[in-house]
Amino acid sequence: QVQLVESGGGLAETGGSLMLSCAASGRSFHAYTMAWFRQIPGKEREFVAAIRWSSFYKYYSDSVKGRFTVSGDNVGNMVYLQMNNLEPEDTAVYYCATGSTLFTRAMTKEDDYLYWGQGVQVTVSS
Repeated sequence: QVQLVESGGGLAETGGSLMLSCAASGRSFHAYTMAWFRQIPGKEREFVAAIRWSSFYKYYSDSVKGRFTVSGDNVGNMVYLQMNNLEPEDTAVYYCATGSTLFTRAMTKEDDYLYWGQGVQVTVSS
């Protein structure tokens, strides 16, 4: 049974930093992509960043490019999201997700991912 457990959320000031972690277990993830999404109340989940487990190829949404960095540790099955220069607009619940890698396009849709964590709150004060 696949499990994803996020940690590291909390409160930061504008311009500050936080790092989120996601511990994955339950199967081999070599052929999978790990991703981070975020959601604010009343809106759909928004793609943030993703990393292919086999190659560590990464891609980001335009809203976080240059400020956030996704990384992975395929020995410990951990995925990280380093968030720098935080803005109040980054306030959301952040989710870790994983799904079989699609090589034909970037996996930026919620439906691309089968497994999800429970989410962690990130709040950025102005």
